Amino acid sequence: MFAPAKINYGLKILGVRPDGYHLLDSVFLPLDAGDEVELEAAPRGVSIELGGLAPGVPAGSENLAARAAQAFLDEAALGSGVSIRLTKGVPVAAGLGGGSSDAGAVLRILAERHPGRVAPERLARLALELGADVPFFLDPRPARVGGIGERITPLAGARSLAVLLANPGITLATAEVYRARDALAAALTPDPAGSTMPPPRALSESEGRIDELDPGALAAEIANDLEPAARRLCPPIGRLCERLREAGALAVGLSGSGPTLFGIFPDRAAAERAEAACGFETPIWSRVAETYRSP
Repeated sequence: MFAPAKINYGLKILGVRPDGYHLLDSVFLPLDAGDEVELEAAPRGVSIELGGLAPGVPAGSENLAARAAQAFLDEAALGSGVSIRLTKGVPVAAGLGGGSSDAGAVLRILAERHPGRVAPERLARLALELGADVPFFLDPRPARVGGIGERITPLAGARSLAVLLANPGITLATAEVYRARDALAAALTPDPAGSTMPPPRALSESEGRIDELDPGALAAEIANDLEPAARRLCPPIGRLCERLREAGALAVGLSGSGPTLFGIFPDRAAAERAEAACGFETPIWSRVAETYRSP
C-alpha cells in the first residue's frame, strides 16, 4: 500500500490540554510522495525491514508501523503475526507525517485483511493512541483537522497544488519544537483575532488559477504557528525559505513542526524548473510533488 506524506496547509495552535497535548486547527493535504508499506503474514510476532530513505528510522518494535501492527493484532485477538517492509520515500522527523502514514497504512491493510475483527470506531481510537496524525491517515484525503488530531472534516472541492518540498537535512523532534513554541508564546500577547485559521479559499478550484491569487492572502492561509520556534531551533530553515522564494514560489510554508518547507508553484513543470534552478546539494533533500484533489 502507498502511504502518502502530507503537508500542513496552515497550522494554528489554539491551546494546550492539561495532559500537555496541543489543540490545533490545520488543513492536511496528502501528497503523491510518500512510502511503500508491504505486509506479509507470519506465524507470530511483528518484525520490520527498512529500505529507501531509512537512516534514523527506528528498526524495531518502537517503529510506529510495528506498534500499529501489534496494537491491531492485540485488539483483534489474533494469534498470528506479521512481517512489515517499509520503503521510505520521505525523510524521518521531517514534518511530513511519514511515520504516522506508515502506521495508518498498516491499520488499513490489517482491517481489510481481517474485516469485522476491529470496529471502525475502535480502529480510530487505536490510531489516536498511536499518534495525533495517525487518524487522518486511516482515510487520507484533503481535510481540516482539529482537536489533537481526532476531529477530521474532509474538504470538498480542494484543488491539486504543485509543490517543491525542501528539507535542510536536519531532523527536528516534534516535542522539542512544541516546547520552544510554548516558551515563545508565553512571552507574547495573545491575539484573539488570530485564534483561528482563515478559510482556505486558495484551495478552491472556483477561485481561478493559483498564480492569479493575491500572494499575501495565500501566505496568510499557509501560516504556521510553529514556524518561529522551528526557525530558532533550525536556522537553515530561513535560508532555505529565501531560496524557494527566489526560485519563484508563490508562497512558502512550513509543514508540521518542520523542518521541511514547501513552495507552491503554478504547476508541476514550474516546480521542476525551480528545483533545477536551486541546484540543491546534500544534505538538502528536495522533491517535486502534488497534493491530492478532493473527490
